Amino acid sequence: MMREAPSLSSRMLVAIAAWRAPVVAFVSVLGVAGCTSGSDQASPPAQAASGPSALSVNLVRPRSEQWPRQLKSTGQIVAWQEVVISPETGGLRLKELKVDIGAKVRRGQVLALLADDSLRVDHRKQEAAVLQARISLEQAASDLRRSRLAEGSGALSAQKIEEYRLTAASAEASLESARAELQSIELKLAQTRVLAPDDGIVSSKSGVLGSVVSAGAELFRLVRQGRVEWRPEIDSGQLALLSPNQTARITLPSGQTVTGRLRVVGPTMSSSTGRATLYVELSPDSLARAGMFATGVLLAGTQPATTLPLSALVMRDGRSYVYTVDSGGQAHAIAVATGRREGDRIEVVSGMDAAAQVVASGGAFLSEGSKVTVLAGPAVAASGAAR
Repeated sequence: MMREAPSLSSRMLVAIAAWRAPVVAFVSVLGVAGCTSGSDQASPPAQAASGPSALSVNLVRPRSEQWPRQLKSTGQIVAWQEVVISPETGGLRLKELKVDIGAKVRRGQVLALLADDSLRVDHRKQEAAVLQARISLEQAASDLRRSRLAEGSGALSAQKIEEYRLTAASAEASLESARAELQSIELKLAQTRVLAPDDGIVSSKSGVLGSVVSAGAELFRLVRQGRVEWRPEIDSGQLALLSPNQTARITLPSGQTVTGRLRVVGPTMSSSTGRATLYVELSPDSLARAGMFATGVLLAGTQPATTLPLSALVMRDGRSYVYTVDSGGQAHAIAVATGRREGDRIEVVSGMDAAAQVVASGGAFLSEGSKVTVLAGPAVAASGAAR
């Protein structure tokens, strides 16, 4: 089969393509030469050669400040003093419980009542016994007076007169005994009203209505004056930094923070742990409750701190990073160790040079080698000024 000869139009297209190739190559050479010649006068920004900017950022320098020295510890929150409420008399039925758990009580308030019917009967009987003893004493005293009037006449022997005297003395002793017994019954009657020995909050109630209680059996427990304390333990090496009335910040299990005052440092060290117990007083109206386990810090003086804004910190894979920018506009991640936190600033303990300039915010959108545009402004100078 014979092949068809190419048409005129096809031959023309091939010729045009062959002519354009050297022209394009020549123009490209001229362009490169022009760029090379221009570089001797002004270099273009490095970021333009490497690609577009990922973010516009401000840079800040670390700030040197004096921050409170914080001693971290953990411990339980307990009642400042716990009061056990018990009846002072026994063998009586628990007639009434007047308060419940959580009630705020005042000193002298009636918390419980014991049945006093039997004691009232005994009281009346003893009143009669006192009256009888008083009559017996009066009779004995009258006999003694008469015997002394007749003492010189010889109508009564000395032995009989001495007998009257001893009888009067015995009657007087019987009257005193009867009065004492009456006072004892009256005291028991008063003790059927179980009173609060001080202001406080009822933390437990173990009395059972209708039960016959014995003297000393626990009915209630009070958190005295509603005061609670945080009692952490601390190493012996840190004791020199502590003194009474220093401030403590305690974080409750709910995440809320309460403020306390160091009341006293334990005078002895634990023989098993080698640590001392601290007694930190908390406000009665705080959200802390006895039995909570809390963490906190004690503010013990001040010490220098190198700080950055919190916004400069980036958390990745459980580690803290900041970003610096080199002269070519590229961002570089630096791992740092952080410490204390105050407001919107955080302490950088290690990993960063004190003169470094780091990205103030937006680091979470950067990665190693990202191109950034540094904004001109007072951020660097302002952040470097001491507060």
